[in-house]
Order: sequence, then structure tokens, then C-alpha cells
Amino acid sequence: MAHRELLDQVLDKWSLSVLNELCERPCRFNDLRRAVPAVTQKSLTATLRRLERNGIVERNVVSSRPVAVEYRITPLGKTMRRPVDVLLEWVTTHMPEIERARQAFDLE
Repeated sequence: MAHRELLDQVLDKWSLSVLNELCERPCRFNDLRRAVPAVTQKSLTATLRRLERNGIVERNVVSSRPVAVEYRITPLGKTMRRPVDVLLEWVTTHMPEIERARQAFDLE
């Protein structure tokens, strides 16, 4: 299913952290690496490519010496902010219930 593939790609482990940074401001690759220190260079590259392929992030070459690449969220990507915030709010609200359910399950 196409929607499942898209959700897997934009809600994965690193995408949410990258999108959170890019919602605040455009960033260069190394800025993103510093902002999300646990991500490897390979994973960050793959994440940015997936987000770019899906029209969520755009890549701009900055004319400087040396040439640099800057990533920014697209207008389409900005529309994801509200649904993601709602999902994160749900998780925050219900985390105690989720933890209790996990503990009960693990005791069985």
C-alpha cells in the first residue's frame, strides 16, 4: 500500500528529528548532524533523500566557496507539522497508560 510506504518513510526514527530541525530553519548537512548527534552520516543521507523524493524537503546548492548544500522543508512538508504535533501530544498524554500496558504484558 502506497500510504504505508510513505508513512514508514516520513515517520521513521530519523525523519521526525530532521523535520523538527528543518521546521525551525534551513540547515546544512553538518548542522543536521550536530542537531541529531546519534544519526550516522549514511542514515542522515538516506533520510534526506527519502524526504526529498517525497517532496517534503528540498535541497539547495548554496553558491559559496566551497559549494555547500542547504536543506529546507517544502510547503508540502510544512503541512505535516500539525498532524505530527497531534500524534506527539497523544503519545505524551497516554504514555503512562502505555507503560502500564507494557509492564502487564511483560509480566505474563
